[in-house]
Amino acid sequence: MKVAEARRALADGGEELDMVVNISAVLSGDWGYVRQDLKAVIDVTHAAGQKVKVIFENCCLNDAQKIRLCEIASELGADWVKTSTGYGPGGATLEDLRLMRKHAAPQVQVKAAGGVRTLDALLEVRAAGATRCGATRTAEMLDECRRRLGLEPVVRTSAAPPPAGY
Repeated sequence: MKVAEARRALADGGEELDMVVNISAVLSGDWGYVRQDLKAVIDVTHAAGQKVKVIFENCCLNDAQKIRLCEIASELGADWVKTSTGYGPGGATLEDLRLMRKHAAPQVQVKAAGGVRTLDALLEVRAAGATRCGATRTAEMLDECRRRLGLEPVVRTSAAPPPAGY
């Protein structure tokens, strides 16, 4: 099913796909299944010339499982390993980001998702090895950055309504 969804997303113009590991397979130690599941989506995505992020949902896993996932994702050529969907009970932690950066291959980027809500937190996850961060408070973080740099915050207005017939 994940391969069918990946193909559909790619056909619809997707350039970076996110896939969540099969948590049940990880928790039960079925690393063969985990590898096969990841490989199928990574191969389809890369064959289309696009990129894929492998989401761990770290709040459900222990460190040994996170390390093994980093190793498998690296061996298979994933473009990113990502801490979480951002919808689970836990998000990115500095400890997890450091662990993922340490155990993922150098060419595999690390993405922090969930729980990063301030500029200071963003700077901390960057220092821990994340090259990307998913955040819902991006505008506030950018405003704080502009303030610290002595620049005026961007004035935002409500979006104009869509054109008629949209």
